[in-house]
Amino acid sequence: MSEDRILSTFKQALSQAESDQAEIVLEAEKLDLTRFADSDVTQNLATAENKVIVRAIKNKKVGVAITNSLEFEDIVNTLRKAEEICVVQSPDEDFQTLPYSPSALPVDSYLAQTAEYSPQRRASDLQKINSIAGQNDLKSSGAYRITTDHAAVVNSLGTEQYWKGAEAELSLTLSGDQDNSGYAYGWSRDIDQILPESLAQTAADKAVKSVNPVRLDPGEYTVILEPPALGQMVLLLSFLGFGCKSYISHRSFMSGKLGKPILGPKISLTENPYHEKMQGMPFGYEGVPRQKVELIDRGIARNVVWNSYFANLAGRKSTGHAHPAYKAFTPYPKYMVMDGGQSNLKEMIASVERGIYITHFWYVNYLNPMRTMVTGTTIDGTFLIENG
Repeated sequence: MSEDRILSTFKQALSQAESDQAEIVLEAEKLDLTRFADSDVTQNLATAENKVIVRAIKNKKVGVAITNSLEFEDIVNTLRKAEEICVVQSPDEDFQTLPYSPSALPVDSYLAQTAEYSPQRRASDLQKINSIAGQNDLKSSGAYRITTDHAAVVNSLGTEQYWKGAEAELSLTLSGDQDNSGYAYGWSRDIDQILPESLAQTAADKAVKSVNPVRLDPGEYTVILEPPALGQMVLLLSFLGFGCKSYISHRSFMSGKLGKPILGPKISLTENPYHEKMQGMPFGYEGVPRQKVELIDRGIARNVVWNSYFANLAGRKSTGHAHPAYKAFTPYPKYMVMDGGQSNLKEMIASVERGIYITHFWYVNYLNPMRTMVTGTTIDGTFLIENG
């Protein structure tokens, strides 16, 4: 999966194109996963999947075909299939052109110690977690995953991009037999920054403190969200309205509201793949470099993210957030950063007369995108706040 081999093979295949324009995209992922429950490993696996997506355009007719082979002959055959599909399509009069883009900025997304972290070492980390769980009469469950991604984009206009990244994620729940549980979560490009014992201790503290929980009546409450819970809310905002397709279709809570306040003045959100903790993929799947985009500025709606197709329709510029051509849903930001506030956790709790401290959400889904109404379940370490 070397950069030179991928780019040279794609360029050679593109030289065989008979369409007006053509594009070849690599979307590849290797997943190393350990699942655990009842303080024991229940699943250990490694999977690898390549997708080579070929898009061909002729007379504004667009054809897309996919292969999982990286061999030159198979990619050329897939190009021929995409060109055959073009013939039977209706012209898309809104399609203008594939974009030409310069090289994206380099990012530090790949660390060998993350990509090569072995299942034996994951098992050793789980032993440390189980030791802390056992000391507190708790059982562990969760998932430990290492993901290694490769992406490439080459098109007939001269765009060439390549990226690889690795990330580690550990989510764990420690639970007891008194209806008590606690949750903790760690994510990083650098697996050495994920501290299993510290996460286990955090989850254990919540589980011990949440023995025999009380039942709370339905109603409106002030809530304090831990980072995992806040992250889930921010991700849903991304799906619900920060993409150009829903925005231009007037199905986004941002539609018609740019420049207007839509959130509290303490909330600012920026799409920033170059943030030191993100180090995200620096281009979209059309090869356009991703831009830093101010989404919400102190509560005021500012921007959404764009691919070239909808940017051309709206007279805007792509921000580099295109999905692969086979995905029909809207582009959306993937590397959002929320500005921090001035209060620490103790001060936040002290300011709440009656509310709920929420660790994370489970089974979250949206009800009404325009009103940002969301449903889900609070679970694993949820605490009542009374009189600060």
